[in-house]
Amino acid sequence: MLENLFYMIWRGIAIGVMISAPMGPVGILCIQRTLNRGRRCGYFTGIGAALSDMFYCILTGFGISFIEDFLYDNENWIQLFGSVVLLAFVIYLFKSNPSKTLKKPEEKAGKDSKNVLGGFLFTFSNPMILFLIIALFARFNFLKPEMNIWYWMVGYLFIFAGAVGWWWLVTFFIDKVRSHFNIRSMRLVNRVIACVILVFAIVGTVTSIINMYG
Repeated sequence: MLENLFYMIWRGIAIGVMISAPMGPVGILCIQRTLNRGRRCGYFTGIGAALSDMFYCILTGFGISFIEDFLYDNENWIQLFGSVVLLAFVIYLFKSNPSKTLKKPEEKAGKDSKNVLGGFLFTFSNPMILFLIIALFARFNFLKPEMNIWYWMVGYLFIFAGAVGWWWLVTFFIDKVRSHFNIRSMRLVNRVIACVILVFAIVGTVTSIINMYG
C-alpha cells in the first residue's frame, strides 16, 4: 500500500510541476500580475491555472480508463510514444519566446476569486495542453490498470499540489527579485525547464527500448 501511494505521490507532483512550469501565456500572466499587482494576485491566478490543468488531467484519465487493457498490453510502446512527444515539446520550448505574448496589464489587484477565474479561463482556453498531459501520463505510466480509483485520486490530488506548489515558488521568487527582474529572461527559464524534461524523455525512451528488446 505504501509503495503504491509513494508511486502515485511522486509521479503526481512531477506531472503537476511539468504541466505548469513551461512559461507560456499563463506563466507570463502570473508574472505580470505578481510584478504589477502583488504576489497574492499572481498566486491566485496560478491557482486558477492549476484548477484548469486538473480538469484536463481528469478528462484525460477518464478517457484513458476506457482502454485499460490496451494500455496494459502496450505499456512500453506507450511510454516510448510519450517520451517522443516530450522530446518534441522540448524542441518547442527551446524555440519559443514567451515574451512575445507580453501585454500591459491593469494595475488593480482585483478579488481573489476573479484572479482564480481569470487564470482558469486563460488556461482552459488552450486545450492543446491535453497533448502534454497525455504524453506525461504515458511517460510516467501514471494510470496503471492494476491501481484502483483511490490511488488515482491520490495521484490527481498531488498533481494539483505540484502545480500549486510551482506557482507558489514562482510568485515568491518574482516578488523577491522584482526590482531586478526582466520578463524576457523567461526564455532562459524555458530552456532550463526544457533540459529537465529532456532528461525524463531520454530516460523514458531508453527504458522502453530496454524493456522491449532487452
